[in-house]
Amino acid sequence: MDLKLYDTLARDKRAFAPIDPKRVRMYACGPTVYDFAHIGNARPVIVFDVLFRLLRHLYGADHVTYVRNITDVDDKINARAAERGVDIRTLTEETYQNFKADVAALGCLPPTVEPRATEHIEEMKALIERLVASGNAYVAEEHVLFSVPSMPDYGKLSNRPLDEMIAGARVDVAPYKRDAMDFVLWKPSKPGEPAWPSPSGIKTPGRPGWHIECSAMSWKHLGETFDIHAGGIDLVFPHHENEIAQSRCAFHTSVMANYWMHNGFLQIEGEKMSKSLGNFATIREVLADWPGDVARLAMLASHYRQPINWTVKGLEEAEKALASFFDAASASADPRPAPGVLDALLDDLNTPKAIAEMHGLKNAAGRKALAGTLAFFAFRPDELKAWQAKHVPVLTLSKEEIESRIEARNAARKARDFKESDRIRDELAKLGVVLKDSKDGTTWEAAR
Repeated sequence: MDLKLYDTLARDKRAFAPIDPKRVRMYACGPTVYDFAHIGNARPVIVFDVLFRLLRHLYGADHVTYVRNITDVDDKINARAAERGVDIRTLTEETYQNFKADVAALGCLPPTVEPRATEHIEEMKALIERLVASGNAYVAEEHVLFSVPSMPDYGKLSNRPLDEMIAGARVDVAPYKRDAMDFVLWKPSKPGEPAWPSPSGIKTPGRPGWHIECSAMSWKHLGETFDIHAGGIDLVFPHHENEIAQSRCAFHTSVMANYWMHNGFLQIEGEKMSKSLGNFATIREVLADWPGDVARLAMLASHYRQPINWTVKGLEEAEKALASFFDAASASADPRPAPGVLDALLDDLNTPKAIAEMHGLKNAAGRKALAGTLAFFAFRPDELKAWQAKHVPVLTLSKEEIESRIEARNAARKARDFKESDRIRDELAKLGVVLKDSKDGTTWEAAR
């Protein structure tokens, strides 16, 4: 079975065929390092880590290059550094190290290359010079702007009407812009902001716009055209649309990347994550309560292109599932996915189906295949055991004693002695045992 991936540009699943099977190339937009990354930021990191592992499995670890950038020059960074009274490099280095630790705890491999924007200013300036020379960009009042009308097929990735694009881009009104959709490639720096010598004959020192950063870093490390460009669905417009415009016009190519992949949004308990709603959660905060592997499995329980509802219940279910996998798996195996799991992943990273296949391996015949699959996904049994030792309550009652009291409660309920039934339930609750009644009977679990 061939690998098929959903291509946002084609709006369809397509068989994956790399430009060069000996050098498969993937780029994903990384974090802007000014604060702890939130749990929504973890989704693309986890999803495209699975894709990275799958490509390595298919083509060989030495034949896959994964680039995920670090944005370390940005308005948010400038504002946060000023707010904290620290220099920008101190802030970005501290935040990057926090991000690196968080994603490692989530079981993610480091990318092959993790370039910083500030280390690629010369590449950005070179692209800008090309765009000005080709007439796709112009200088105005010490800014360099991309001329959107100069690219006739601009907007194909997002496929949105012009008025929606203008609204979605939150277009800055500026008298020096030739067209409302034109966007900044380079701008003058304000006092105290990072600054570099400007391109295109501009005398005032300045800094790059956001979009040109990824075009420059992908070009430097992957070439003018590469295989896969990935990121969150929120980046389709304007960021990825503008990347395409810059790169295609600079290199006169028909595509920037052959496949565009985007993961869906994340909600917390059914609501959009927001500090104002009080449901904003960072990766670090989630890791304080749950092991990274549980968060990883919970994230993969939904297909990457669909919205995900991040809930405590989902984390609890992931913990139980992961524990059951480790209980059933053999002690060791080669880190390769079982055939049914591999087939699911080859179908546009269908991780929910892959997890269902894993449940089917919880038998004597599937123990080795399950162990290999767990290793492929980077699930770590020792981490879960260590967490459970600290977080799972120690019950003072044996399983037999609990089940005996449940039988007594059931007898009381049958006799309609609800006072006694409630007494037994409440007594068990005090001892850390939670009862759950359903049409199929009564089950129990240890309270958290």
